[in-house]
Amino acid sequence: MPFLKHHTDQVETPNNGTSSGATPATKDEQGSPAVPAVKQQKVTFLSIFLGVVASIGGFMFGYVSGQISGFFNMPDFAQRFGEQNSNGGYEFGAARQGTIVGLLPVGCLLGALVAGQLADVLGRRLAISVAGLWSCVGIVIEISSQTSWVQFAVGRLVTGCSIGALSVVVPMYQSESSPAIIRGILVSTYQLFITLGIWTSYMVDWGTKDMSTSASWRIPNGLGFLWSLILGLGILVLPESPRHAYRVGREDEARNTIAKLAGVDPQHRSVHDQITEIRVKLDEEKNSGKASWFEIFTGPRMLYRTLLGMVLQAGQQLTGANFFFYYGTTVFKATGLSDSYVTQIVLGTVNVATTIVGLYVVQNVGRRKALIAGAFWMMVCFFIYAFVGHFALDSTNPMNTPAAGSALIVFSCLAIAAFATTWGPLVWAVVAELYPSRYRAPCMALATATNWFWNFMISFFTRFITDAIDYFYGFVFAGCCAALIVIVYFFVIETKDRSLEEIDTMYLLHVNPIKSSRWDGSKVPEGVNAESLHEEHAEV
Repeated sequence: MPFLKHHTDQVETPNNGTSSGATPATKDEQGSPAVPAVKQQKVTFLSIFLGVVASIGGFMFGYVSGQISGFFNMPDFAQRFGEQNSNGGYEFGAARQGTIVGLLPVGCLLGALVAGQLADVLGRRLAISVAGLWSCVGIVIEISSQTSWVQFAVGRLVTGCSIGALSVVVPMYQSESSPAIIRGILVSTYQLFITLGIWTSYMVDWGTKDMSTSASWRIPNGLGFLWSLILGLGILVLPESPRHAYRVGREDEARNTIAKLAGVDPQHRSVHDQITEIRVKLDEEKNSGKASWFEIFTGPRMLYRTLLGMVLQAGQQLTGANFFFYYGTTVFKATGLSDSYVTQIVLGTVNVATTIVGLYVVQNVGRRKALIAGAFWMMVCFFIYAFVGHFALDSTNPMNTPAAGSALIVFSCLAIAAFATTWGPLVWAVVAELYPSRYRAPCMALATATNWFWNFMISFFTRFITDAIDYFYGFVFAGCCAALIVIVYFFVIETKDRSLEEIDTMYLLHVNPIKSSRWDGSKVPEGVNAESLHEEHAEV
């Protein structure tokens, strides 16, 4: 059998107790026979610092994504990069606005595809540093643009390569380094920093919007240098991922890193257990030979997991939250609000506040329950958004229907709150936990690239779609949310408080997702032949 728990202190049971069928560890081995070894690990400053510094990659993601919405309403930006209309003013057509917005996720998609290989060659930590500093190149191209909207768009494409690479390597680094007891919340910190980045970009845009010169958009752009330098240099003071360190032969470094991050002695039982799990999985990989790229589809249970990761990442976009972040200023201007920048700040504040609540959800509520509840919540919000926007709002003169405009704002905030507490932080955590070490880098790259593909599709085509069907666009996102409820219920395994190696075993054992929260890690499920399963795993 690839890996099963053999001690009660290694097993997570439905009631957070221990399995009655396993042999308890001795006091010498564990320190306290009544307390599982993993529960003796501590929440250390180093582990929190690691999560926070790495999550600046998420802050950069949010900052770049959020700032562009405000740029389109800045007079100097419109005069330089927009199109002159018949009244002598400047505006952005659907194609030009879609291209400027959409080339960022295109760059992110490209960056995500190469990030897995980069992380394996350079290591997780150095890959984050290189990707973080690369965004400076894109910022220079954007700031130096004078009147060419194409140059500005290309700058966003280059910046996107950095953001896309970070969106793969940061959650990978966090999941591989974090102690199991706080892994979910640390990986989800990435999403919290995305929301902080979005909120910060809204505040900066609001602060510069009345400037009549190019400083109105160049100052928000230029601040991106600061975030890049903090991440690119700050990550170098942190340790390498212990799983990557072990894979390249640095066992002592891996052991010491695990111990420091968990606040225990390098010879502690929980450290021994984790090193053993890593070694067993690595030995299986070595016995299977060098992995080929197509094994992410042909390996044991890998087609299932690869497609599931892609669907979940696509689903994060198809919940519709980024529709508000990319086009919120434009959308709420249509409701008759005098200052749509303020509305964006309100939405951003809701996003940040509820993401903090989302960290509690990640730590205390199962992945499955939260994802299902969040998708249902967003589905209801988008149904109401679509009906009110189409049937109740006077698009020609929104001031005639103030109640409808207020309803759109309220249910937009509720939809963002649902996303921020569930699908925002949880998808990064679930996907980071989904794959075995052998395939983690390419699978996460492919899954995250899928996220960016749908990000681009939404950012580029939204203007065309809303011009054609206006607020009925909400039905598209409502339908996607309904589909995601079904997908999570039948296909996503509950992984809360499990080690990455244990999660891999659950997938290999074909544990029923509906019953996965009650799975006993010390036992092979009924009807499964452990010996044959081991042979299946070794055939890769």
